[in-house]
Amino acid sequence: MADYFESEEIVKGYDGAIFKRILSYLGPYKGLVLLVAFALAASTLGDLVVPIIAQRVIDNALVTRFLVIRTNAGRAGLSAAAESSLEELLEAAGTRKIGNLAFAPQGQNSSLTGRVEEELADAGVLDQERWYAFSPGEEAGAVMDRYPGRFIREGDAAAIKNADLEALSRAEIRALRSGDLSYLTRMVIIALVILALVFVFTFIQTWTTDYIGQLVMKDMRLELFRKTASQSTDFLSRHPVGRIVTRLTGDVETINEFFTSVLVAFLKDLSVMAGVLVVLFVLSPKLALVVLLTLPPVLVATSISRVKSRDAFRRQRAASSKVNSYLSERLSGVQVVQLFRGEQKSRREFGERNQELLDASLKEMYVFATFRPLVDWFATITTSAVIVVGAMLVLDLSVSLGVLFAFISLVGMFYAPVQDIAEKYTMLQSAMAGGERVFKLLDTEEAIPNTGKRPFEDTVRGHIEFDDVHFSYKKGEEILKGLSFRVNPGEMAAIVGYTGAGKTTITNVLARLWDLDSGEIRLDGVPIKEIPLDELRRSALPVLQDVFLFSGTVAENISLGLPLTGDQVEEAARAVHAHEFISRLPEGYRTKLSEGATNISSGQRQLISFARVIAHNPAIVILDEATSSIDTETEHLIQLGMQRVLAGRTSIVIAHRLSTIRHADRILVLSGGRLVEQGRHDELISRGGLYATLYRLQYEGGIEE
Repeated sequence: MADYFESEEIVKGYDGAIFKRILSYLGPYKGLVLLVAFALAASTLGDLVVPIIAQRVIDNALVTRFLVIRTNAGRAGLSAAAESSLEELLEAAGTRKIGNLAFAPQGQNSSLTGRVEEELADAGVLDQERWYAFSPGEEAGAVMDRYPGRFIREGDAAAIKNADLEALSRAEIRALRSGDLSYLTRMVIIALVILALVFVFTFIQTWTTDYIGQLVMKDMRLELFRKTASQSTDFLSRHPVGRIVTRLTGDVETINEFFTSVLVAFLKDLSVMAGVLVVLFVLSPKLALVVLLTLPPVLVATSISRVKSRDAFRRQRAASSKVNSYLSERLSGVQVVQLFRGEQKSRREFGERNQELLDASLKEMYVFATFRPLVDWFATITTSAVIVVGAMLVLDLSVSLGVLFAFISLVGMFYAPVQDIAEKYTMLQSAMAGGERVFKLLDTEEAIPNTGKRPFEDTVRGHIEFDDVHFSYKKGEEILKGLSFRVNPGEMAAIVGYTGAGKTTITNVLARLWDLDSGEIRLDGVPIKEIPLDELRRSALPVLQDVFLFSGTVAENISLGLPLTGDQVEEAARAVHAHEFISRLPEGYRTKLSEGATNISSGQRQLISFARVIAHNPAIVILDEATSSIDTETEHLIQLGMQRVLAGRTSIVIAHRLSTIRHADRILVLSGGRLVEQGRHDELISRGGLYATLYRLQYEGGIEE
């Protein structure tokens, strides 16, 4: 069994077809998907705006350096580049003109370089004094009135040399720079509002994504359950319950992780990286190229890490599967292990699998422990390169200090998604593998075809006819070999034979849990393939050899979906003499049965299953080894109840305990899938055939199966 599970593919590579099919489950939730997309775009945009705000604050309020231009200076001999830069500075929106001087903030002109600045200074166009220009308010006006000789003023613009500014008191400086403080306050408020909106949109994105994931899981589980419940018994017998449960739980959960942790994270990371690159080129193409030149080694390292982490993840999942399979098998059979003194061997075998899991987990940790610092190292290298080149450009007047600060912040934003994408790639592969297994189950069509179109118009009489029936569970190993017999309405037919004769198989094919290889079974003259499955199974109801009761109340197990009153449930229980023991239970019919109904005896479970059949009132009752686990006293109670209940109904009783069928109207004796004898008990005994042999072995030989 362990090898059966371990043979599954643990991690699958990216598959576009599976990816599209997973996304198809988003169809009913397009509105929510659009909301996620909008929230994702808004939160990403907000993240990118914050560094730009910081750049504006630094350049426009904190570090204010002005180029002072003498507008009356001669321009003879200036180069075309200098003339162009000078005109751009004079016409810029932020330039203040006071008398013969114009004050342009640094960074106002992207074409101004250190060489051009030097040319303008040599020509006397640039004043070498450092000035601070501002728009004076009421408080600044009072300071200017106090020191009239230190300021120049024209209209709503004023300026003071930095040397004179630094000689003022702190309060006076604050009064002069009140505009900068107001700008700083305004930008901080804007940044806080943007951060608050980013929080809100991130919450909307996260909550809505998780909500969509849960809705998709619900839809997928329902579809899987409907598909599985409709499959044939042949299909279910070939697929362990544990594997099917894993499809409905573990594999569906990996698809949920695909939506909540992979898909949106990928989109977020890619949008942030693309947005960062766009902003970098807008702020400074030169510095942006520096960042791009450092990316190829990062991409190579990411590709290698992706492959390594995928292989490590595969080994870890395979080792984990072995441990889980071994634990499940050994813990389920722990009593056998103890009885045969296999504890030491089991510990050794588990230790080997546990060590393999440890080694695989350590290799996976090694990959991530190597990749994460490597990405941090590349991020540090890129940041260092930006600082070095950016500092040179700041000194060369090509970029401002605020732009350099924004670049450092944006580089950090760029590298965080790089690491995130690489680490989530294994989750993407796991989701692909889970999706493949889920869709493989959904695409499997092995249901019993419900093609019947001839519903019973009147009450089912219960005439059963097997006509040359051939059937095999596995091709080439025939169980029923040309079986033919009839059971008339109201008859009690008993089927006996050695183990493997095909007795239980008759139940399976009559209820169409399996379909025939050839031949035909008719109910009231109608081939059962022409009868809708729900009507067929409502008319012919078996009590299976292995009684199965669901966790729930006793009453719920008897009614099993029918809208029965308490009196009707009790009437069914009384019919099979189950009322006596049910009334002695702690809460009577409301008593909760545990999983597998282990809190009651096997005989009591049999009685409840009988009551369930009586409550559903079928036309045909099939008892398959129904009293094999019941003591003599309980069997006597059942016989009394069944004599009345089966009156007027067709019944087929399959039993090894021949005492339960002595009064049957007809006994069918099977051997090797063929009908070898039929008749009443006394007739068969007098013939001295196979039935007489079975009877003699049970009673005269003292053997009772």
